[in-house]
Amino acid sequence: MTTITDILPAGAWTGDPTDRVTLDYDGRHRRRIVLTGASGAEYLLDLAEATHLKDGDGLQLPGGGVVAVVARPEPLLEITAHTPAELIRLAWHIGNRHLAAQVFADRILIRRDHVIAHMLQHQGAHVREVMAPFDPEGGAYHGHGAHDHAH
Repeated sequence: MTTITDILPAGAWTGDPTDRVTLDYDGRHRRRIVLTGASGAEYLLDLAEATHLKDGDGLQLPGGGVVAVVARPEPLLEITAHTPAELIRLAWHIGNRHLAAQVFADRILIRRDHVIAHMLQHQGAHVREVMAPFDPEGGAYHGHGAHDHAH
């Protein structure tokens, strides 16, 4: 089994990957795990700290080559609104509930949750179930170490 200790950010590597690993959002936040590539090969991902892998990142093989990280589509809710102002207001409601959200100019993706879907619909949102890769925003403190929630 090959041990991988280095990540190449999406866009920092080129060419065809040696292999691919397809992972959902939870599966892409790791420090140490055995991954199985599309080829059937196994890789031990052994990082110094837990890291969120993004779609398109590369796992550098020690002897050369790259294993591409592919975001697996998963069940999500797509939230849209009639106007940008309405979408911003809906984003506030989602953020106020501390939900992971992937924000686009014209839509927001969150994990499927029928209670949240109902709440958003009553706020005027158009809610549609979709299957898509999920890569939510990291948050204000993402990548800046631990912080205290006591205010």
